[in-house]
Amino acid sequence: MTDQTDQTDPTDLSDQVGPNDLLLVRRLQAPRALVWRCWTDPALLPQWFCPKPWYVSDVVLELFPGGRFRSTMHGPNGEEFPNEGMVLQAVPQEKLVFTDLMSAGFRPSDPGFFTAVIKLYDHPGGGTHYSALAMHRTPADRQKHVEMGFEGGWGAAADQLDALALTLK
Repeated sequence: MTDQTDQTDPTDLSDQVGPNDLLLVRRLQAPRALVWRCWTDPALLPQWFCPKPWYVSDVVLELFPGGRFRSTMHGPNGEEFPNEGMVLQAVPQEKLVFTDLMSAGFRPSDPGFFTAVIKLYDHPGGGTHYSALAMHRTPADRQKHVEMGFEGGWGAAADQLDALALTLK
């Protein structure tokens, strides 16, 4: 389970939050290497990436700048939302940056919605200091993400990520 009390760590991206951004900070119990593995293994990502009963399929994840980050989100009532994006940066076990504002090969994408920055650090008390920054182009895009349930959804996904990572060796 995650600990939401560690909100002041200097590695939590809070100094980078702009007016159109949303930030989630958690202390995960799982070690950083396993959290990274859950983020970057296309076989593991569907097991935690969105809050249940939603799920993800069709994951393609190329961990290099310009690489593809693709998935399809499925809702409990048959909803399907294909997501085609691109990896901007992948620093093993430290940072993953991806966006849907561009597709693979740095091709512009429309309609793009946001860029995400995921940062991982060893937490001084054990486990992983986990920060997820969602940067939006406009206040309307930010508000749309809030209304989609950013805090609850990304929080539930972080809990699922931690639970899965704790089962790995």
